[in-house]
Amino acid sequence: MDSLQSLPPLSTLSTSVSSALNAKLGTNHDLTQAPSIVAEFLTQCDDLERNLVHLNRTLESNLASYASFSNRIGHLFGIVNSKLTDLGSSGCLRSSVSGLGEELPSLAKEVARVEAVRAYAVVVFQYAKKGVFSYSMVEIEVASKLDNLIGDIEDAVSSTMNKNLRKDSSAQNSEETRMVAIKTLKVTEDLLTSVTKARPQWARLVSAVDHRVDRALAILRPQAIADHRALLTSFGWPPSLSNLTSSSLDARKSSEVPNPLFTMHGDLKRRYCENFFALCRLQELQRQRKSRQLEGHNREVALHQPLWAIEELVIPVSVACQRHFSKWIDKPEFIFALVYKITRDYVDSMDELLQPLVDEAMLTGYSCKEEWISAMVTSLSTYLAKEIFPIYIGQLEEESVTGIRSQARTSWLHLIDLMVSFDNRIKPLVEQSGILLSLLEDGTPRKISSLSVFCDRPDWLDMWAEIELDDAMEKLKPEIDEERNWTKKVQGADLSNSDDYKSPAVSSITFTCLSSLIERCRLLPTVSLRSRFLRLTSTPVIKFFLDCLLLRCQEAEGLTALTDDDALIKVSNSVNAAHYSESILKEWCEDVFFLEMGLDQGEHPGESVAENSGSEVPIEEYGNGIFHEEIVKFEDFRTQWVEKITMVILRGFDARCRDYIKNRRQWQEKSEEGWTVSQTLIGALDYLQAKMAVIEENLNRVDFAGIWRSLAAGVDKLIFNGILMSNVKFHEEGVERFGYDVEVVWGVFRAWCLRPEGFFPKVSESLKLLKMEKDQLEDSLKGGQKRMKENGIRHLSVAEVEKIGKNRVYTK
Repeated sequence: MDSLQSLPPLSTLSTSVSSALNAKLGTNHDLTQAPSIVAEFLTQCDDLERNLVHLNRTLESNLASYASFSNRIGHLFGIVNSKLTDLGSSGCLRSSVSGLGEELPSLAKEVARVEAVRAYAVVVFQYAKKGVFSYSMVEIEVASKLDNLIGDIEDAVSSTMNKNLRKDSSAQNSEETRMVAIKTLKVTEDLLTSVTKARPQWARLVSAVDHRVDRALAILRPQAIADHRALLTSFGWPPSLSNLTSSSLDARKSSEVPNPLFTMHGDLKRRYCENFFALCRLQELQRQRKSRQLEGHNREVALHQPLWAIEELVIPVSVACQRHFSKWIDKPEFIFALVYKITRDYVDSMDELLQPLVDEAMLTGYSCKEEWISAMVTSLSTYLAKEIFPIYIGQLEEESVTGIRSQARTSWLHLIDLMVSFDNRIKPLVEQSGILLSLLEDGTPRKISSLSVFCDRPDWLDMWAEIELDDAMEKLKPEIDEERNWTKKVQGADLSNSDDYKSPAVSSITFTCLSSLIERCRLLPTVSLRSRFLRLTSTPVIKFFLDCLLLRCQEAEGLTALTDDDALIKVSNSVNAAHYSESILKEWCEDVFFLEMGLDQGEHPGESVAENSGSEVPIEEYGNGIFHEEIVKFEDFRTQWVEKITMVILRGFDARCRDYIKNRRQWQEKSEEGWTVSQTLIGALDYLQAKMAVIEENLNRVDFAGIWRSLAAGVDKLIFNGILMSNVKFHEEGVERFGYDVEVVWGVFRAWCLRPEGFFPKVSESLKLLKMEKDQLEDSLKGGQKRMKENGIRHLSVAEVEKIGKNRVYTK
């Protein structure tokens, strides 16, 4: 109890101490354990004392390290001051100006390096002041390791820079120093990645390190590229093009000019491979840094860049080619031939010599063959955009001002032909490298198509579409105006069951024109461009064709109200053309090429087709094909005119059987001897058979089936309402006569179905009622709907059955 008296007052204890005592001493029994608790606290205090001593020593070590930073900074400032003093003292010595001028770039970089070190030291000091480095020994070691790595990187970069300035330094030593710097950069990046994930609160420290690494990379990459260019020049790259002529551009291989990549050997080849490898390692390191810095963002678009080393091969080739291009402005076919020849002749060396170096550098996702092709095509597209297209644009603008038709549109279409042909020749080279063309549309700058020139100039795409549309319409209109194309049927159609469509040849001509427009845009590098092009070209052509169909039908209807056989044939041909068009468009929309465009929402969400094609309908909804609206219009057209044909024939049948329907007495009399059908019905049936024969011969099977089924329903309704629901009294002889007449009517439709009575539900069930015995009929009437269904009466209401039953007259 005496020890308890020595405890300080509770109010003087800290919150943490109070909490600890409360946890240990909760009951009177806990007081007996006080000695062991005191021993435990003493042990913890000893451990904390030892940790504190260790941390103090570590802090002294870090302070010493930062003191060395200060000494290095002072040393660097001393060098700067010394060189500035030398610069001032040698101002009057003209002989030393040249040598000092060579050292000025190095001096400027040293000053920049000093500033970077100063900024880094300030951040480190701030973190140390805030106690960030007092978390654990591991964290202190990481910070110290980062500091040492940055110092090693800057020393290696400085050494590389100084060796490049000294003419007597060996290239081998320079490459070795550069590789040391790259390896240290790799270790630093791996460490930064782990720090970013484990300690996100170290963001300012990571940013400071990144700043200094960026400084180092800003020196390393230009130096490596400069050395690379010097090596290319030393072994004769780019190959000479002076002996190429327009006649030799089609040769399969360039036998006169050897491939410098294969002819170099010895030390030169070793140095080039080392430099190529260093560039690849630098690019992979840059990708890793960007991947870390862009975590959580759309990294794929930002990370992919052309392969630096391949770009350095293409740039001098492109410059050499442009000297020839300038002579061939009026002969662009030579430009495409030269680019293709160079691309093809040197593509194998990319795979055999350079790809292993890229793989060794672990630069994943890159194919040297692909990068070579892509860079060559991109250089061609760039030249076209800067030199060729502006000339054609100027000619078109001049044509629009003067109103005088020039060769500008023809030249434009010829250029597009050359671009499409070039892309089709390049395509096999790409496929041989194992690249799937469908995977190249990832939004990156990598576009293996000369048509990628339209990616940055959608206004040029619109102009191209306008020219293509005008050209297509000029070719299509004479074919549509030719009446023979409306009577001649499709031959060798795209559809396997083309005979079922009986479509006029003009429909095949129209879709051949559309297919040509589609083929022109297949190689456009993005789905949005293809969709835009088709909306601007194909949609107007389809609309024009549909308007022609509508006009022909309206002319036929206006002249004879479709009562003439020629008018029916004319409308039938138009309906056939619409059905054929609808089927072709549906078949196209099942292709992946069109499905992608059907799902595409344009370059800007919510953009309307009105902005592209003058329509007020929004861009196609998800799940619908790109031609969904056109398909619906063709369907509506067919439905409208099939219904009109049906109504015209039904009205003619009604007019010719009016006497038959009005003759109410005939159902109470016997049939004339030798006649099995009412004479007043014969004329109407002849008319129906004649019209149906014309329609069957000229209309496609699907729409003809719709017409005869609609006619059957119409005749069923006409006979049922005109005879059976008109309070006509049926005697036994009248039922027999009516049965004969109905069988003849069904016989007309038996040519197209086995059980035509199924398409005359009301008449067939009414005849069944009339033929029932009196007791059975009365039983059906009494049993209601349930009893009627048991007797096979399903399409007549109870009221209709009762009315027919009341009109049945039994003589027995």
